Amino acid sequence: MEEGPYKFVRDGTGKVSRVIRIGTRKSQLARIQTDSVAAKLQELYPDVRLEIVAMSTIGDKILDTALSKIGEKSLFTKELENALERNEVDLVVHSLKDLPTSLPAGFTIGAVLRRENPHDAVVLHPKNAGKTLASLPKNSVVGTSSLRRAAQLKRRFPHLEFKDIRGNLNTRLKKLDDKEDFAAIILAAAGLKRMGWEDRISAVLQPEDCMYAVGQGALAVEVRAKDTDILDMVSVLHDPDTVLRCIAERAFLKRLEGGCSVPVAVHTYIKDSQLYLTGAVYSLDGSESLKETMQTSICSGGSCSEEVDERLQRVGVTATKIPADLQDGAERLGVDLADLLLTKGAKEILTVARQLNDAR
Repeated sequence: MEEGPYKFVRDGTGKVSRVIRIGTRKSQLARIQTDSVAAKLQELYPDVRLEIVAMSTIGDKILDTALSKIGEKSLFTKELENALERNEVDLVVHSLKDLPTSLPAGFTIGAVLRRENPHDAVVLHPKNAGKTLASLPKNSVVGTSSLRRAAQLKRRFPHLEFKDIRGNLNTRLKKLDDKEDFAAIILAAAGLKRMGWEDRISAVLQPEDCMYAVGQGALAVEVRAKDTDILDMVSVLHDPDTVLRCIAERAFLKRLEGGCSVPVAVHTYIKDSQLYLTGAVYSLDGSESLKETMQTSICSGGSCSEEVDERLQRVGVTATKIPADLQDGAERLGVDLADLLLTKGAKEILTVARQLNDAR
């Protein structure tokens, strides 16, 4: 049964349920992530029927080119957003780091779930068991498709070589294990954990070695901004600390006009009612870098206003249950830190990095 843009089904007893269609990429990790969100929604709304619609994206199809060379914008999201726009799905589950800081008109991030470990992990070739990046032989090849990872690790481990490796997690691990091309690869710890492959993690990289990507480790639910009922439904999934950290990170990246074609890295945490944001930009070879830390108060004990801006987006996120001044403070922190780096020459470093990457 269809009623307007909504779909309903009637079961054998005559009971009518609304169907919520959830869009996702087809990869195993994307399905695991989507199933975890669907399970949470089903628990909260037992009367709703959930259907999962899986599809391939440009980023899934083009596997022989570095991510940073394929025009970067909405690489893993465009097909899913097209389905959302055509009312073929009602919400889409993404890895937040795949979502650009400015979403297409009419869309918003209605939920940012509690963040998994956002750090990067080293996965060694089985023959290198027991080694570390530091102890790998000179000129060992490390696989990563991320300019951010490569720039930081070249700086930290100049004896290593870094080469592109593409594909989903399964593909990249197979490329590592089946050949002798790579001594190790760098992957997001969160993905390995969600796949149940934590035993493959040789080391988790700490911020002094490699800071992570904006939004890394967090799942996002994208919806049509006008669908207030769906927005209300998913908004209970928001994790307030993750939302504030990711708003700060996304505001930082947006102000720098960064994307996956430039090496930008962050590290955030909340302690004693303070939100700390460290942000950095790098040249492609890691030889030049700028890194600073700032903080802002995210008050506790009822000293914050409870005022919530019901429909205001901040860097693509609509957080209907989180006080507006906390969100504003997080966004301002990201902008202020970016402005500080820009006064120190970040734009020049990123412009050269973008030009060199385009020329490769």
